[in-house]
Amino acid sequence: MSKKDKKDGGKGHPTMRDVPIGLDAEGTRDEFDSMGTVAVPADRYWGAQTQRSLKHFSIGGDRMPKAVYHAYGIVKKAAALVNGEAGRLPQWKAEAIVRAADEAISGELDAHFPLFVWQTGSGTQSNMNINEVLSNRAIQLLGGTLGSQEPVSPNDDVNMGQSSNDSFPTAMHVAAVTLFDERLVPELSKLATAIEAKANRWMDVVKVGRTHLEDATPLSVGQEWSGWAAQLRAAQAEIERSREGLYELAIGGTAVGTGLNAPEGFSRHVAARIAELTGKPFVTAPNKFMAQGSLDAMVRASAALRGAAVALMKIANDMRWLGSGPRCGLGELKLPANEPGSSIMPGKVNPTQCEAMVMIAIQVIGEDTATAFAGSQGNFELNAMRPIIINNLLHSATILADGCEKFRTYSVEETEIDRDRIKNYMENNLMLVTALSPVIGYQAAAKIAEEAQASGSTLREAALKSGEVSEEQYDTIIVPGDMIGHGVEGA
Repeated sequence: MSKKDKKDGGKGHPTMRDVPIGLDAEGTRDEFDSMGTVAVPADRYWGAQTQRSLKHFSIGGDRMPKAVYHAYGIVKKAAALVNGEAGRLPQWKAEAIVRAADEAISGELDAHFPLFVWQTGSGTQSNMNINEVLSNRAIQLLGGTLGSQEPVSPNDDVNMGQSSNDSFPTAMHVAAVTLFDERLVPELSKLATAIEAKANRWMDVVKVGRTHLEDATPLSVGQEWSGWAAQLRAAQAEIERSREGLYELAIGGTAVGTGLNAPEGFSRHVAARIAELTGKPFVTAPNKFMAQGSLDAMVRASAALRGAAVALMKIANDMRWLGSGPRCGLGELKLPANEPGSSIMPGKVNPTQCEAMVMIAIQVIGEDTATAFAGSQGNFELNAMRPIIINNLLHSATILADGCEKFRTYSVEETEIDRDRIKNYMENNLMLVTALSPVIGYQAAAKIAEEAQASGSTLREAALKSGEVSEEQYDTIIVPGDMIGHGVEGA
């Protein structure tokens, strides 16, 4: 055992203590890295490399998402457990790192992860941020001196067998899958379920169909809503499928994918431990050169989010158009009145949840465009556009999840229909003439519709006036309820 491991003469190692999180200190303390000494805030756990990044990359207000560090805590915990079990780390040291990692996972150390998104593209500074924080927190737990890197080193111990180039994309994948599973997929599913409930409730309410924004043949309100629900189910399925690529982890590839300085079997064992810790089917990536030289799995996941955004935009726009009015618009839907809609027009109410969802969709589509471009910027053994991609992906997934929850709660679930207006539109729909076409021919049917529109008469009046059909034929053929097929399968 080395001298640095001998802190307690009787036991040969320091004993971990129950020390609350926090540093009751003012001013600065000296931390060091390979380039020299740096003064850091005395009440923070980070070290020299984190402080250098804060100086050189304080760009805008965009901070690396805390979800990345929570996921990184899982990666560091898994590595420490594997290294401890293999005897590469003394067990007492591994336990201290694991204790600190658990605090990172839970969010208790969030105040100590301050770095900006716009930093080194490999994520090295965020990797070192968590290495330094876990090192100093473990040192505190073991009764050592912060900044000494003794008895727990950020590089040699916390980062053992790892590189930023394999650990950062691993944390990216863990963070993305966690957010998809815990928030996004459930909220999309709940929204689809709420829309399906409305569809089932209104399946027999016949309404005017619209194509090209013009009147078309009828369908039911329920059929229209079922289409929206099917869009969301398909988008949900794409997001779930996109996780397959995210389950493959780069850990163990170290700097360029060869695994230099990682022990044999390290990649498999750490991936298995991450799977165990998260309850998700993570595995080691079969080709580390792809896993580190590209960000293709993240690009595909982002594209799946874009697909959900496109579907949600369509639904939100349809709802706000169908709810337009209340007296001079379509007015088929009665959207909930959540708040006053104007500072000058008393009594005005706007489709605010629909508008918010459209803005969310626009943002997600924009972030996906940036992600796709960033994904194309890999060079040789590394794609150094990782921070922007994980920031975009997590932001998109978060606002989609939150937006789905609010849209469902404050719009979809409280929306009702105006049956009288729907019935009135249906009675005045000239495109019911389509049902006459197989009987009297397309051209004759077209002339009836054109005459009705020109004269302002009803379709029935124009049809009987034409002499092409009898009153009995018309009343037998023009039955809107018979034109909508059989439920969601169609005619």
